[in-house]
Amino acid sequence: MDALVRLLQLLVLLLTLPLHLMALLGYWQPLCKSYFPYLMAVLAEKTNHMMESKKRELFSQIKELKGPSGKVALLELGCGTGANFQFYPAGCSVTCLDPNPHFEKFLTKSMAQNKHLQYERFVVAAGEDMRELADGSMDVVVCTLVLCSVQSPERVLQEVRRVLRPGGVLFFLEHVAEPRGSWAFVWQRALEPTWKHIGDGCLLTRETWRDLEKARFSEVQIERHPPPLKWLPVGPHIMGKAVK
Repeated sequence: MDALVRLLQLLVLLLTLPLHLMALLGYWQPLCKSYFPYLMAVLAEKTNHMMESKKRELFSQIKELKGPSGKVALLELGCGTGANFQFYPAGCSVTCLDPNPHFEKFLTKSMAQNKHLQYERFVVAAGEDMRELADGSMDVVVCTLVLCSVQSPERVLQEVRRVLRPGGVLFFLEHVAEPRGSWAFVWQRALEPTWKHIGDGCLLTRETWRDLEKARFSEVQIERHPPPLKWLPVGPHIMGKAVK
């Protein structure tokens, strides 16, 4: 099976050779950072439509974490275009973090459309290094379709635990690998070296549930759902929460 995967990877590489040459020469990454927010704006609209009921179910729990002031300090990790804002309950004070500065204009537009939220700031940083955020400063962290593309899921989850207050909650929705041994998993492995360039670092074969289970949260709840967009090579989705 490994030999077949390597053969398929080579065929895909040959079909997308200009992309790989641009990446090798250092031209692709700056271009990707510029176009990726526009791609995500289109995909987020489709995904929100298909996952609306699940997102409402998941994020409706945020209101239970309000403090005496009636506010929820919420950090959205890998905020992208702000596609989740419409699902957050009133009273959330939202800090956005993303390593791509080109998302900021999309965030400004999303916040203008969601007046029930208070927008704190946009932090340009990777999830592995959130030094600008104080220990225990957040009631909630939200992470949707992010852990597939970070350098170190373990380090990101360590930082999430650091910035959450005791009893704070990480809400997540992530795509993960298909079952090992399946043909779908073979195709994910074959496409991954090319897909990570198209998807700004997105890896198709991450088994993110394992990282969540090992991250020393006091409680982890995980549900598994089929992929909302069948025509993309992303696999099943996991949804749930992890309590500090």
